[in-house]
Amino acid sequence: MTDRFILKDDSTLYDVLRILDSNGNGFLPIVNDEDQLLGIITDGDLRRGILNKTIELEAIINKSPITAKYGTSHVVIKKQLREIHRRQMPVVDENNKLIEIVVLDEFEFVPKDNWVVIMAGGLGSRLGELTRDTPKPMLNVGGKSILQGIIEHFKSQGYCKFVLCLNFKAEIIEDYFQNGDWLGVEIKYTKEQKRLGTAGALSLIDFPIENSFFVVNGDVLTTINYEEFMKFHKENNSMASMCIKKLHFEVPYACVEFDTNKDLNALREKPSFDYFINTGIYVLEPAVLEKIPKDGFFDMPQLFQQLLEEKFTTKVFEMEDYWLDLGKLEDFNKGNRDLNIE
Repeated sequence: MTDRFILKDDSTLYDVLRILDSNGNGFLPIVNDEDQLLGIITDGDLRRGILNKTIELEAIINKSPITAKYGTSHVVIKKQLREIHRRQMPVVDENNKLIEIVVLDEFEFVPKDNWVVIMAGGLGSRLGELTRDTPKPMLNVGGKSILQGIIEHFKSQGYCKFVLCLNFKAEIIEDYFQNGDWLGVEIKYTKEQKRLGTAGALSLIDFPIENSFFVVNGDVLTTINYEEFMKFHKENNSMASMCIKKLHFEVPYACVEFDTNKDLNALREKPSFDYFINTGIYVLEPAVLEKIPKDGFFDMPQLFQQLLEEKFTTKVFEMEDYWLDLGKLEDFNKGNRDLNIE
């Protein structure tokens, strides 16, 4: 049966990939020979595992999935699925045997109301010849464009409304994504006539945004849980929240410490330290849009600095997931290596 995978001692990730590809729903229960549920694997689990260089099934399987007890009505199960923004739920009996999988049909699935604004107008000049004729967000990483990967990752978590902020070779992106129907999402566009920056481009949105919304750079590869970020933002009543990530750096040399008289005080052999970076992923409240100047360059750090000065609540959300900025050639190549499981 292609609706479940029987785990054997010699089972591999490629066996799972073949079945996921054949069933086409991005969801696969994992069972033993007695049909007892061991866990589930989704497209998102696979993506996270691959990016974290883990292709062992035991490490990728979600062994604590949300399940329903046998006998629970489909009405109740589907209500729960809509509440948690999921499409499938395994139903198990008292012995944890998999009885069925309840699935929300397309018309039953209720997507979230939050918009996702993707900054997709970058020139990508640091990528050289790769972006001479192709906008950076349309470069392929792991078999699909960076931009499609971002959209599909959001969609897997229930976010289906997108604004793509375009500039360089905008027509290529528009021709490819159109209104988003073929991806099962809604897509609107803004076009910069001149460079407006990562916050300034928001001034071109010409329709009302009524709920908290994401702003993300269009050259980021990540496995972040966007739902957790949005929940954090709302629970903290934040006006603007910035997603950050801890990085570790080791100085490859011995560092010399001395005083104003040039007396040697100490030698520190290859010291290391941790620091936090801005990942280019944000959640903002609609009121923030009123703070953005029209027709002028304005970047996100400027926006956050202004909000700080005006005493608005601004928060940072620390992510521990995989994250990679694909702006430089070496990082672009790394992203393709990370997604290559062959």
